[in-house]
Amino acid sequence: MLTGQSTWTFDQQPVIISTGTVGGPFEANGNIKDDFDYLFDDLWMNQDSFEKAHKVLLEKASQTALDKAGVSKDDVQFFLGGDLINQITPTSFAARTLGIPYFGLFGACSTSMEGLALSALMINSQAANYVLTGASSHNAAVEKQFRYPTEYGAQKPPTSQWTVTGGGAALLSQKGDGPKVTSATIGKVVDQGITDPMNMGGAMAPAAVETIETHLADRGITASYYDLIITGDLAQIGRDIALGLFEKNGTKINPDSFVDCGLTIYKEGQPVLAGASGAACSAVVTYGHFLNRLKKGELEKILVVATGALLSPMTTQQKESIPCIAHAVSIEH
Repeated sequence: MLTGQSTWTFDQQPVIISTGTVGGPFEANGNIKDDFDYLFDDLWMNQDSFEKAHKVLLEKASQTALDKAGVSKDDVQFFLGGDLINQITPTSFAARTLGIPYFGLFGACSTSMEGLALSALMINSQAANYVLTGASSHNAAVEKQFRYPTEYGAQKPPTSQWTVTGGGAALLSQKGDGPKVTSATIGKVVDQGITDPMNMGGAMAPAAVETIETHLADRGITASYYDLIITGDLAQIGRDIALGLFEKNGTKINPDSFVDCGLTIYKEGQPVLAGASGAACSAVVTYGHFLNRLKKGELEKILVVATGALLSPMTTQQKESIPCIAHAVSIEH
């Protein structure tokens, strides 16, 4: 049901019965390598283009989630997913392989929680028995679209972030064992006039703050209700800005319980500058690392807030500012 301004609360508590997470060779050297189901040792993944490799990431993550649950793709009613490439073609081509009725989503790096929120709504309303949702990104494919091909060797400022090579998928059901999706807050577009595409964290931070504050107000809770509030792609710059905005707004947030996927996935010393980003960032870190911690009993309640910058190469060239969005989903075990 609708709670407050823009939050759905799920009385049936849809269950995440399985997940699939895959990464590339850079992620295999990262901080949470043991939380991946599969790690590729080559960026090409036996394909002849990075875009085709991008497709493989989501195919592998989706099939892994199905296999772990022992569910056939023929039993899944809907597949929801998206990525950062033009017309979300890697996801659409993966959907062609899966052969599941498909909703293509574009929320940029917020796509993982956009898909999870909509999937939970479908399950909660009994519009489906099983829904599969996922998001993916590929460093070499995405970087050459939004910035420069990696072979070009362009220097990046300290505010820039590293696009994750990976894919994360979750399979939801009306019943079963696993963490439960209890609510979701749908964000609105926030634009503070930032035009620098090398400062995604700074651009997205206000959207994350707006969605988190709306979520807390809609549910009538404080941030301490959650063991962790997890943002998707703010990285170091955006996290610092968000904490400053919370303080300015009088919202009490414990910095130790306010973490970011873009600061979790890689080790100190990996050359990621401000941190990680990409549609796969929040997907693989949430569906791998944080859900594993929930299952182990280390955490009981988390709020995952995936953030997205809704720009394109064309709008950047036209000197447009960067509209941003954040969607929040609460997961409890």
